[in-house]
Amino acid sequence: EHQQHAAHADIERGETPRHEALLESADGADGIRSGGGHEGTRSVAEGGGASQSWTYAGLWWHPRPMPGPPVVVTSSQYACDIGMHVFPTEKYALVRKSLETSGHLAPGGALEPPAPSRELLTAAHEEAYLDDLAMLRWTPRTQYSELPLTHEVVHAFSCGAAGTTLAAREALERGAAAHVGGGLHHAYAGHAEGFCYINDLAVAVRVLQREQRIGRAAIVDLDVHQGNGTAHIFRDDPEVFTLSIHQEHNYPSPKEHSDLDVGLRDSTEDDAYLAALAPALDRVWAHQPDLVLYQAGADPFHEDQLGGLALTFAGLEARDRMVIEGCLARGIPVVTTLGGGYARRVEDTVRIHATTCRLALELGAARRQA
Repeated sequence: EHQQHAAHADIERGETPRHEALLESADGADGIRSGGGHEGTRSVAEGGGASQSWTYAGLWWHPRPMPGPPVVVTSSQYACDIGMHVFPTEKYALVRKSLETSGHLAPGGALEPPAPSRELLTAAHEEAYLDDLAMLRWTPRTQYSELPLTHEVVHAFSCGAAGTTLAAREALERGAAAHVGGGLHHAYAGHAEGFCYINDLAVAVRVLQREQRIGRAAIVDLDVHQGNGTAHIFRDDPEVFTLSIHQEHNYPSPKEHSDLDVGLRDSTEDDAYLAALAPALDRVWAHQPDLVLYQAGADPFHEDQLGGLALTFAGLEARDRMVIEGCLARGIPVVTTLGGGYARRVEDTVRIHATTCRLALELGAARRQA
């Protein structure tokens, strides 16, 4: 049963990590909802607020071999025409260009996802809903997307699911992969929501489960908005651990129950955010996933138009580093996806997304050479 915790709950382990002491005096989290039912998961300390440092819990399994260098996956087809909209679909091409300019990606060096098939999408979506999308029908299943419904748009979102699936496969082989796309976590199995028609995160996990490439998986969702579609899709799957750290008083409302939800107060800043992230990641590590899909939304940024948190560029980079380094240090393959990002200046959103991708590439390459 999911519970709303109002006080500190001890993490049941033999040794108290440093971040737990930090959180006892913190002041940034409005609420933590922790799901039960996943074998091996534990309660987490509530908190937030000012702190000066953060750390991970100790490592407890050995890194696996990572034979190939990390890769970038993306497609020009993601940049569909949605008219005058707060969602900047041009960001995909701009992030790719940024990675090329910085030397992290050779021109033409990104992997292109294959054409999305109906079989791919049915891994996580209902047939009736996919029929509505294919026929461009405005129904209760499609009307809450807050997007146009055109063949171009549906194809772009479907391609994104193919991209995250390809990036996840590559991460299993190489240790890390950066998808310049995806992270569209509001789509449910049977309906669209919040700028999301297809839940690429859910499709990728379901496909890899079907192919028996993974046993356990974890989705680390650090968008400013709760990953409600993802949480609902995996609500009865004990093999998939869903974590969402988000602004509590923001879309969606009401929220779904992830395995761990950390709802942060408005205007939460870097130190409080990172102090809340550390013990939440402990819960992910305790699940011992075979793969982590990281939804690295850019919208916790303090200049985001649809967010109310107050993270800086440095805080967001520290966030990304905690997740990616934490995975690689434990030998857990990780794939990064972009998620949301609606800064007043699109250049800021691109900078945040490109930093996430560069960290995945740099840290993955460093781990491979270690």
